[in-house]
Amino acid sequence: MRVGIDGRSLADPQDRGVAHVTRSLTGALAAEFADDDLRVLVPGRHAWDAPPELERPNVRIVRHPLPSRALFGIAAVAGRPRLDRILGGVDVLWVPAPAPLAASRGVPLVLTVHDLSWERRPRDFTPYERLWHRLARPRRAARRASVVAAVSRATAEEVRRRWAIPAERVAVVPNGVGLPPAGNQAAPRGLPARYLLFVGALEPRKAPELLVEAFGLARSRGLDAELVIAGEGRLAPRLRAPGVHLLGRVPRDSLPELYAGALALAMPSWIEGFGLPPAEALRAGTPAIVSDLPVFEETLGDGALRVPPGDAGALADALLRVGGDADLRARLTAAGSAAVRALTWERAARDLRALLAAAAGGAGA
Repeated sequence: MRVGIDGRSLADPQDRGVAHVTRSLTGALAAEFADDDLRVLVPGRHAWDAPPELERPNVRIVRHPLPSRALFGIAAVAGRPRLDRILGGVDVLWVPAPAPLAASRGVPLVLTVHDLSWERRPRDFTPYERLWHRLARPRRAARRASVVAAVSRATAEEVRRRWAIPAERVAVVPNGVGLPPAGNQAAPRGLPARYLLFVGALEPRKAPELLVEAFGLARSRGLDAELVIAGEGRLAPRLRAPGVHLLGRVPRDSLPELYAGALALAMPSWIEGFGLPPAEALRAGTPAIVSDLPVFEETLGDGALRVPPGDAGALADALLRVGGDADLRARLTAAGSAAVRALTWERAARDLRALLAAAAGGAGA
């Protein structure tokens, strides 16, 4: 089966969530289904080294001279160039996230949707990001797709409800949860002996300002730990406070040590479609404190303390509880480790490949 993949995110120097999912799932597809021909579009003339996961005989990287914004902006407005034609003809396309693009009529498409944050909280995004989402026309893309692959049951239900997509055309393909081998790269230097951790984009929907506020409350009430924040984003300048360490972007190879050294990971997001950092933390043996969102019950089970979204006082209480109770941390970790054990990229690849084969009319199934 010839699978075309929109790999624009892979060249993102910030290596954000969609890039990680695209890289991990493409690599797992290539490994699990060696007879498939995977063609991955990476736009732009800039130098780019394919990640190790994609260095396989059945993965072909296709470059295009136009940069991503120009290429897909033109495609969104003019309906060309078409992704399948750039890739030399394919049986089916996988689009790892809603994005502006063009595809030939009749070419089946599987669209992965991570969340609907831009619809639920549009003011969290910059004017350019809101324009980008309008060009992407996510609802139209979902209706054109043979199937929408949601990363969680919570996201699937929202896609069905908000976009009126029939249930039989919405499937759930949970993300995998994996980490580079521990010891590949040391954690950043200068970390405090006891710390709570945030990993993610420093953007409004992730609520890092709320976390810093709650951390200050907890410190005033005796919390014996500091707060380490790993990530980049426009809210970074607002997060400077006593006891807060801003690391900026941390290489993925450093995450296992960073997770393992933390008392807990805190993720008080307003909205999440899956939420990789708390699941990754549990894989590294570290419990989590998260917003009380349906997706976290689905992915983390009893491996996290859940607090009402936006409640700084409740979040401060949770930081104090977890920071001061080693037995609680051990119980949460044990429960959460069982919940995330089944979330592998190999399983995700098998689930996605079944959707791709069905969309392509059973080719290679």
